Amino acid sequence: MNAPAERRARERRGHWAERMAAIALMTRGYRILARREKTPLGEIDLIVVRGKRVAFVEVKRRATRESAEASVTAAQRARVRKAASLWLARNSGYQSYRIGFDIVFCIGLRWPQHLEDAL
Repeated sequence: MNAPAERRARERRGHWAERMAAIALMTRGYRILARREKTPLGEIDLIVVRGKRVAFVEVKRRATRESAEASVTAAQRARVRKAASLWLARNSGYQSYRIGFDIVFCIGLRWPQHLEDAL
């Protein structure tokens, strides 16, 4: 497969994983505030809220749990936190909420695994 086609295929799989993660979170009572939120400081895959907790979620689709865990880098954690700070500054209604940095792993065709405060 050529490079552009492979890139499009990866993007489709990534979007599928984000949709599955959103569905899994909604079944747990979360409301989706934003998907693929782009800021000058980076992109946040999902922003969700449940009760008085707003969470910034990184979604990882990999073949194994080990490879998914290994794919979450310190640079990604920092990027999401910086982007979240900017988002909160622009959305002041959520500044009093408890803030979470979560991860959702999409491993194969299994139900997504949500880890609160793991990012």
